[in-house]
Amino acid sequence: VGLSKRTIFLRRMVSFVVLWTIVLTALFSSNRLVSDYVFLVIMVFLAITGLAEFYGLAAKRNLVCFERCGILGGVLLMVGTFLNLTGQLGTSGSPARVNDFETSFLILFVLGLCLRQFFARRSTTGIVAIATTLFGLMYVPWLLNFIQKINFFPGVDGHYYLLYFMLITKFSDTGAYATGSLIGRHKMIPRISPGKTWEGFAGAVVVSTLASLIFVHFLGSKMAGMNWKHAIILGVILSISAVIGDLIESLFKREAGVKDSGKFFPGIGGILDLLDSLLFNAPIMYLYLRHVLTHP
Repeated sequence: VGLSKRTIFLRRMVSFVVLWTIVLTALFSSNRLVSDYVFLVIMVFLAITGLAEFYGLAAKRNLVCFERCGILGGVLLMVGTFLNLTGQLGTSGSPARVNDFETSFLILFVLGLCLRQFFARRSTTGIVAIATTLFGLMYVPWLLNFIQKINFFPGVDGHYYLLYFMLITKFSDTGAYATGSLIGRHKMIPRISPGKTWEGFAGAVVVSTLASLIFVHFLGSKMAGMNWKHAIILGVILSISAVIGDLIESLFKREAGVKDSGKFFPGIGGILDLLDSLLFNAPIMYLYLRHVLTHP
C-alpha cells in the first residue's frame, strides 16, 4: 500500500525516537554494565543491519561483494573500538590510540579482502568486490563508530554531546520536512531526491540552529567548552551535513532502483533510512569536540 510522505516521515520519526530512547535510557543508567553493554549491542545491531542493507543495494546494481566478510569486519571493528575506548585492552582509550587501532584494522581488512579474492570463483571482479565491500564497511560501521567515540570521549560526559548531536540532526530533518511541505517550491536535486527543496534546506538550518541554542541554554553547563557561539556554528554545520547525508543515501537508493534501503520497518524502510543523516554528522561532532571544544 502506498503511504503518504507525511505518514512515512511520522513513522520514521517514531521509530527513531523509540530506538534512541532505548539507547539514551541505557546510556544514562547508573549501572555502568547496562549503560556500556546495551549501547554496544545496539551499535552492533545497527552496523549489521545497515551493512546488510547496503550490500543488498549493491547486489541490485549487480555489484559483487564479500557480504559475510564485510559484516564480520563491521562487528569486529565496532567491538574492537568499544574495548579500546573502555580501556579493556589495557589501552588508555585516548583518541590517538583508538584511531591507531582503526587504521590498523582497516589495513588488515583490505589485506583480508585481497586474500579472500584469491579463493573467489570469479577472477575478473576482484577490484569491484574489494571496493564495494570496503566502502560498505567505511560507510556504515566506521562512520557509526564515531558515535561510540563521542560517547566515551575522555575527560567529558560524552552522553550529553551524543544526545545533543542526535537531537540537532533530527531537528534538521524535521525542519526540512515541515518547511519543504509548507512552502517548498524550488527543487534541490530532483534527479536524486525529487522531494528535497531549497526552502526545506533553509528550514533545516534555521530549526536545527534554534534547537541547538535552546539545548545549550539548558544543558550547556554539562558540556565542556560549549557556549552560544559554538551552538550556532554546530547548528548550521550539522544541519547542512544532515541534508547531504540524506541525499547521499538517496543517491544509492536511486542507483539501485529502490524507494527504501530495506524492509526492516514495514511501510517506512530500513535501518539506513533512519541512520542516513546521522552517519556523516557523527564524525563532524567528534572532530569538533576533540579539536575545538576540548584539547586532550
